[in-house]
Amino acid sequence: MSVTVAAFYKFVMIDEPETLRASVAAACADNGILGTILVAREGLNATISGRGDAIASLISWLRSDPRFSNLAVNMSVAETEPFKRLKVRVKPEIVTFGVPGLSPAEQAGTYVAPDAWNALIQDPDVVVIDTRNAYEVAIGTFDGAIDPKTDAFSDFPDYVARHLDPAQHKRVAMFCTGGIRCEKASAYLLSKGFPEVYHLEGGILKYLETVPEEASLWRGECFVFDGRVALQHGVEEGTHAHCAVCGYPVVKAVAKGACEVPECATCGARNSGSTA
Repeated sequence: MSVTVAAFYKFVMIDEPETLRASVAAACADNGILGTILVAREGLNATISGRGDAIASLISWLRSDPRFSNLAVNMSVAETEPFKRLKVRVKPEIVTFGVPGLSPAEQAGTYVAPDAWNALIQDPDVVVIDTRNAYEVAIGTFDGAIDPKTDAFSDFPDYVARHLDPAQHKRVAMFCTGGIRCEKASAYLLSKGFPEVYHLEGGILKYLETVPEEASLWRGECFVFDGRVALQHGVEEGTHAHCAVCGYPVVKAVAKGACEVPECATCGARNSGSTA
């Protein structure tokens, strides 16, 4: 039986994060939902899985809260349960960036819908930046996108300081897996004086869900932070597995009916056997 996976976030002021954490944890437990949910004063960030009706019930419950009434959700399917347990935690940030005072809820870049994204990133005046980590970019990205080669999202401000100039780079478009990192990065660029900043609404996942493969400018697969490892067009499970040593994605190889994961490009380990 397939499992429904939902990924969502919302930048909104949360006065009592611990209170929200407790109520969300209880609602998830009541619905048999697994996954990871982060709560902070700046909002909510989650990737969860469960039965379709259970996920629908939780989303409906969240949207009954005025703070999350317009919550956007990326939906996909997994053939097996992609999470082992439920984690609902209070954190300083729902996505770690390390810049005090930044508020995407008050100021962020312009959303660009997936069906308008191709035209934007093909404009020669637009600088297109992948805000994800280097190991994520390595297995897939958009045509012509810049890889900042960051190891963590908190490295992004240093990349901006070293490589971008608001006087020179007047139009910047950014993207990430589900939209949360590029939205926060857009708020940061605006705070630094960049005049036009755009980010992909719903992230790569929404693009892969809605843009036909024959019209797509995406190349490769999209890394996801669950047991599926990576997704491809149609948000279907991809061809990657986790390296047994370092955990980074490696391409699965199928030979003579057996699944094997070859040498990891990140750590050099040899992988073999089950890829489950």
